[in-house]
Amino acid sequence: MQTKLHRWAAANPGRRFDDVFNLVHDPAFLMAAWDRVRGNKGGRTAGVDGIVPRFVAPEDVIGMLAELRRLVKSGEFTPVPVRERRIPKAGGKTRSLGIPTMTDRIVQASLKLVLEPIFEANFQPSSYGFRPRRRAQDAVAEIHYYTTGNRSYEWVFEGDIKACFDEIDHTALMGRVRGRIADKRVLGLIRAFLKAGVLTEDGLNRDTRTGTPQGGIPSPLLANIALSVLDEHFTTKWEALGPSWTRAKHLRAGGATMKLIRYADDFVVLVRGPRAAAEALFSEVANVLEPMGLRLSEEKTHLTHIEDGFDFLGWHIQRRTWQGRGGTKQTVYTYPSKKSVASIKAKIRLLTRRNAHRTLADLLRRLNPAIRGWCNYFQHGASKRTFGYVDHFAFWRIVRWLNKRHPKLNKHTVVRHFLPGWHIAADGIEFFRAWQVPVTRYRYRGAKIPNPWMPRPSTTTA
Repeated sequence: MQTKLHRWAAANPGRRFDDVFNLVHDPAFLMAAWDRVRGNKGGRTAGVDGIVPRFVAPEDVIGMLAELRRLVKSGEFTPVPVRERRIPKAGGKTRSLGIPTMTDRIVQASLKLVLEPIFEANFQPSSYGFRPRRRAQDAVAEIHYYTTGNRSYEWVFEGDIKACFDEIDHTALMGRVRGRIADKRVLGLIRAFLKAGVLTEDGLNRDTRTGTPQGGIPSPLLANIALSVLDEHFTTKWEALGPSWTRAKHLRAGGATMKLIRYADDFVVLVRGPRAAAEALFSEVANVLEPMGLRLSEEKTHLTHIEDGFDFLGWHIQRRTWQGRGGTKQTVYTYPSKKSVASIKAKIRLLTRRNAHRTLADLLRRLNPAIRGWCNYFQHGASKRTFGYVDHFAFWRIVRWLNKRHPKLNKHTVVRHFLPGWHIAADGIEFFRAWQVPVTRYRYRGAKIPNPWMPRPSTTTA
């Protein structure tokens, strides 16, 4: 059914779907939604109802979904306020998460199953965050593509939207949703979730006049719908310049070309042309975002030259000059930012505290996934030297942990008993060596990234 919705939406960009509410309460959609709610990380947390999805007995699921279907179908279902949870951020600030109840999450997940394939047909290739089969590495690869070779985009407008999820204007958002959805019951359900309110940590009920709470299942999709105004604006500007030869003529006449790369509410605009054209983006982008109730963060929005480098999605991206056999060349490097390295070091320190684990095996069970996941994210860049540094840091933190856990043993005895041949292992679990992770360039996929609802190539044989 999702494949059909996507095909219909892609075939007719102006089509408005007026009878999709029946899919939201369809038993198959609700069961798929339940599987997602129970299986994701949020399945371990409870909303204001106090129910943890992971702890619901299997024998109770069918009855629970049947009653929920009845309530949604009859129009009796009403979302309740989300439970607020404050998450610390860098710099001492906090981020607010809104945790819906279990039944609200199921309906939200079913709603997303219906809406996502429809709106995916509208989204631009330059948008990467919270979209199926798209990764942060795709966004970084596109930046690398446009800043290297003959393309040589040099100015980087680093945009950051202030409190994006909290300040999206409901009226403007619903207007964009209505561009595709005409079913008043679905629109009413979306509006009800937006207006459900928040139960704060202080026990107070707060109305939600703007924004879509982080933690809500459809919130990333709704945020992408709102922020697609930015994607469409720069796509229109790009297409207005015509084919490559007219863009080249435009550049020779002193004009500028621009490419937007967006990952959720973090984005950059690459500019090829005079600095003045890049500086004009401060007001241009602000004007595009204003109708959606959104503002640029003055502290985090910058204009940078690619040779000075900038941080994006945990990476540091910079064009550098190096001397090779063929002479002097300029290359754009992507490698872990200082902030990302500091983050993994802080995590390693936390996991290697003296009393954090009872045995070396327990320590390795927690430490290995953290280092492996970090390396997997950064392996598609110039990260080999950084991996060696992180490996060295983690190795000696483990040695230090062993010395503190066994204060009566001298260092030579600790090495002889626990690190034979300087090899760290316990109970069949070996220390994950970051320096051994292979480094490869991520392949830029451009507009060829498939989504789950595209038809697969034919496999017929002669």
